[in-house]
Amino acid sequence: MRATRRGLSSLGPSHFGRSPWLAVTIAVAIATGCTAPAPLATTASTAPPATTEPANSPATASAAIAPGSAVAGPAEATAGSPTIATSAIVPGAVNRTSIRLVATYDVNATVHYGDRRVSAVSVMSVRNASGGPIDRLELNTVTARIGSLRLGSVTVDGHAVAPSISDQTILVPLGGVLPDGATATVRIAFRATLRSDLVGSNWLFTRTNGVIDANRWLPWVSLRRPFTRPNHGEPFYTASSPYVRLRVTTDRTLRIAAAGVRTAVSGLTQTFVARDVRDFNFAASPYYFVHSTTLGNTIVRVYAKAGYPVSTVMSYARSAIARMGALLGTYPYRTFTVAQSAGAYGMESPQMIWIPGGLSGSHLRWLVYHESAHQWFYGIVGSDQAYQPFADEAAADHLARYLTGIWRSSRCSTARLDLSIYGYGATCYFEIIYIQGSAFLDGIRRRMGTTIYWRAMRDYVAAHRFGLGSTPALLNNLDAHAALDLRPTFARRFPRFY
Repeated sequence: MRATRRGLSSLGPSHFGRSPWLAVTIAVAIATGCTAPAPLATTASTAPPATTEPANSPATASAAIAPGSAVAGPAEATAGSPTIATSAIVPGAVNRTSIRLVATYDVNATVHYGDRRVSAVSVMSVRNASGGPIDRLELNTVTARIGSLRLGSVTVDGHAVAPSISDQTILVPLGGVLPDGATATVRIAFRATLRSDLVGSNWLFTRTNGVIDANRWLPWVSLRRPFTRPNHGEPFYTASSPYVRLRVTTDRTLRIAAAGVRTAVSGLTQTFVARDVRDFNFAASPYYFVHSTTLGNTIVRVYAKAGYPVSTVMSYARSAIARMGALLGTYPYRTFTVAQSAGAYGMESPQMIWIPGGLSGSHLRWLVYHESAHQWFYGIVGSDQAYQPFADEAAADHLARYLTGIWRSSRCSTARLDLSIYGYGATCYFEIIYIQGSAFLDGIRRRMGTTIYWRAMRDYVAAHRFGLGSTPALLNNLDAHAALDLRPTFARRFPRFY
């Protein structure tokens, strides 16, 4: 997904030469995943200790914005601070957070196409399913790095708290301890500004070329990961949510492609609902045309401006979802959306992918398949994209290349596959994690036998459905299904784990 798509080049490193950077039932608990790994030594940036249980004490960044600072906007007027009769939070401190939290998000937002302003109030219901107490949340949003994030009032169970901003993470103290199994209501008001170009990582949150792209904009349960990296890898690690509702009011008529289903329209306000997603991204444009078809019970849509290769992209998307579902388990959502992005690179979201214009031939086919493959590896099965990129990028790329037959050799020397995104340089990250990673998995497929290999991958998806997997969990699952011992083979490329 991320790296691949961003890199507009599945077939070669030309993408590196353009720009440096190549998605109410609350009964669903996050499936138990592996503990977040300690960070590796990095080559171009220093990664802070991973926030595991127990976590290191968070540093309070100077960028912190005091609660109560003016962030009022049209959205804020529609969602007041919830009144909590009884709070489950008890006095004390444990210096601990977790990604194993079940959070729902009810969001009122305004998005201005004209002046690029975004304001929102998000009300989260957060249930602690981590197995131990916590006293803070770590919420990821790229707006803290590329969107001029301004926090307004932040409350926990109706009581004001003092959040801080550290890199791309909002640190929200709970004002005490939330016991395991207990629930708290967290309300966050914020403002941000869309960028106006595609430089660096700006393409993740921008209004450019007649399109708004908003990726990882909504503060989301996560663990702290450094945003700065020496390549186009994705510095994210997020939990799946059983329910998200977004009511968005725009300053003009926009067609909005979102991770979810549109449930209501009233004037310039549109409402979307999504279930079992680990982020909620959207693309919007006054110039979009919407094209639809069906695939079984799934509606496939393409949102695109004039001149986009709609029929070709639609054909690739339908084929990818159908064929991947046959191998790994049926695509679980009612809709699958392809949105023409503002430019730069491809990107995945649950139920949606971004595919830029200007592509054709095998590169376009590969990119649609690669981003679609992320519906399973990162979407259905989450993982630490920052510290274990192999788990989603290599798995997704192998799935795409196996089905398309688009293969090539790596342009970098054979290297280990178990580093974090911070441990690979810009030139070889794609070549190692994507190209060498997919080739490695295909070699395992040939040794295991095709039928057994895909049965193992299907079982891995089922075991971690809407939960958290990992590189070791993926490899151990393959070894458990194989008739031969794969561990010596794994040890050569994954010394961190074997």
